[in-house]
Amino acid sequence: MTARTLVRLTFANPASLIYLGLVGAAVAVATAVTLFAPDPGFVWVLPALCAFPLFLLVALAHGMAPGDGLPATWLFVTELVLCVLVQSLTLGTIVEASRGRLHRGPRTG
Repeated sequence: MTARTLVRLTFANPASLIYLGLVGAAVAVATAVTLFAPDPGFVWVLPALCAFPLFLLVALAHGMAPGDGLPATWLFVTELVLCVLVQSLTLGTIVEASRGRLHRGPRTG
């Protein structure tokens, strides 16, 4: 796969765009609540739930057990972004494969 194909599957696919839009909206709401509310509480759970299946595996892989406290902010955001991008790529691949548009090799002729 070329870089162009990866970008197309991740960002230029209707299903991936909807998914990324929902995640972006969840992050925007969480950011607004964090900035303007006196006590944001657990508002960042919503973006984490958008990336849940993979985010849970990544969080467990680096040893973040429920009783260990919160990870560093940069680690949380990095994991969240990477998990969302991987899931968007997977979603785009599934949609394109179901449409029969993924080909197995370079086109000839």
